Amino acid sequence: MIKAALLGAGSRGMFAYASYALRRPLDIQFVAVAEPNEERRRRFAAEHRIPEDRQFASWEELLEEPRICEALLICTQDRDHFRPTMKALEAGYDILLEKPMSPDPLETIRMAEEAERRKRILTVCHVSRYSTFYSAVKKLLEEGRIGRTMTVQWTENVGYWHQAHSFVRGNWRNSAESSPMLLQKSCHDMDMLQWLIGSRVTSVSSYGSLSYFKEENAPEGSTARCTDGCRVEHECDYSALRLYLTDQDTWPARVISLTNSVEARLKALQDGPYGRCVYRCDNDVVDHQVVNLLFDNEVTVAFTMTAFTHDVSRSFKIMGTKGELRGHTGKNEIEIVSFDGRRETIRPREVEGGHGGADTMIMQSFVRQVEDRQPAGISSGMESAGSHLIVFAAEESRLTGKTVAMDEFVRRLKDLGSGTGGLLHEV
Repeated sequence: MIKAALLGAGSRGMFAYASYALRRPLDIQFVAVAEPNEERRRRFAAEHRIPEDRQFASWEELLEEPRICEALLICTQDRDHFRPTMKALEAGYDILLEKPMSPDPLETIRMAEEAERRKRILTVCHVSRYSTFYSAVKKLLEEGRIGRTMTVQWTENVGYWHQAHSFVRGNWRNSAESSPMLLQKSCHDMDMLQWLIGSRVTSVSSYGSLSYFKEENAPEGSTARCTDGCRVEHECDYSALRLYLTDQDTWPARVISLTNSVEARLKALQDGPYGRCVYRCDNDVVDHQVVNLLFDNEVTVAFTMTAFTHDVSRSFKIMGTKGELRGHTGKNEIEIVSFDGRRETIRPREVEGGHGGADTMIMQSFVRQVEDRQPAGISSGMESAGSHLIVFAAEESRLTGKTVAMDEFVRRLKDLGSGTGGLLHEV
């Protein structure tokens, strides 16, 4: 069993990752928590039986103490990853770091290099790599079931209500406060594509914008909040009352209030960010975006991220010289269609936990990493920094309207930072 501390007891930190310790107490025990929100801090401490002197209001306070355990889960907000990670590596901790690593490309590189220099574990939560679904896809491609991969069509179906919750009303609505949409939501996808194709991106182009969730599209009769007597709330697809005032203590309803009563959640909608009209928020991240990638093995990728879907899923078609591989995460279904007429449908074994069990699998893997002293894990800092650079290049293309050559992009980054030549040379 390993001992760990949590920095940031938000939804992902508390429920997706640390809850593993409640189900598998012989694997990991949480002995400290750092969280500025007192209600969240005290709830986490109560669930994990953490004493008062190991409950901290900030990560700075926790890291001022002598090293109190083997590992840290750093699940603070996107822009608060770099400083605690660097401080924790210096203090000798192994780290499980929520994605994205940082909205700053040089910070992602420095974290990865610092972990390698100090021979510490830095595993990034690209949880999809750990899922039984994508592991099956990877195996089928490596077995040559569709021959040589040539072309990929990949779609992230964000879901209209998920976009409204996380990226219009929620923590990741504003790129200046968190990170761009592609980095926050789709760094998983860039990481998966790099992993599945097994090659290096040479060229990136991207287009996208915030087109719908803005005030000019607010219907007549709508108000600043769904609770302000809005005349169209009852027929609005994005009604906060319909989304959050449910009978179940599940995500996303449990995000707005740790107390599960209807009264507590209604008050949160009246006072907090999640009750706002989706057309009258301070959001600026895109609601649809496309990215085109060229890999150095001549594979081409067309990626689409869109808010305007009913389901929350990823769907894709990988086209090879001997057939197609079609996948849909919502259906847990992989289909092989061979050019000789054969068809096969595969439904990988499902595991309990979010992201198709991947949240459970990454925790299980991280515990083994720490126990066995294996710095180079499935989603190491070095691996993750490489896929982050693809996202940063895509954002540059979207903002400038120009195709970005990765070699030139990396050279410019090299000129901006020192001590990053090792990783940048390989990307």
